[in-house]
Amino acid sequence: MTLHNKRDLYAGLLFSAFGLVFLIIAQDYTLGNSRRMGPGYFPAILGALQLGLGLLVLGMAFFKGNKDDEALEGTDWRGLGLIIGSVLLFAQLLPVAGFIVAAPVSLIFSSLASPESSWRERITLTLVLTAGTILVFRVGLEMRFPLLPPALT
Repeated sequence: MTLHNKRDLYAGLLFSAFGLVFLIIAQDYTLGNSRRMGPGYFPAILGALQLGLGLLVLGMAFFKGNKDDEALEGTDWRGLGLIIGSVLLFAQLLPVAGFIVAAPVSLIFSSLASPESSWRERITLTLVLTAGTILVFRVGLEMRFPLLPPALT
């Protein structure tokens, strides 16, 4: 077999690895069945689907594509750092500042990873995602998480 597409090879390996990790972690929880799902059911299904998708993409790397594939671009370490940093920032801000502060701050911070978006787009996206998340999780699903900082409640 001849490798035709390096991007598909790397993507397939990454997807397969994550799917396998989720499957292994899900084994620590009871699976249950489709009628009475246990805590490990959903992670196991997602892990199996991701592993299957990874194997499919991995197989496509050998059967499809151009042998003279363009070179892989370098990793955008700044963007990666901003995205991971925004998740960590959200986790630290949520208990002390509430969702109303933590979500917009982390969304603006993560949006800085893309130099292609304007400030108008960033602020619009932040407002829509914050409002949508509150509507879905707080109002629709009635999940309890701190909206306001503890000093204001």
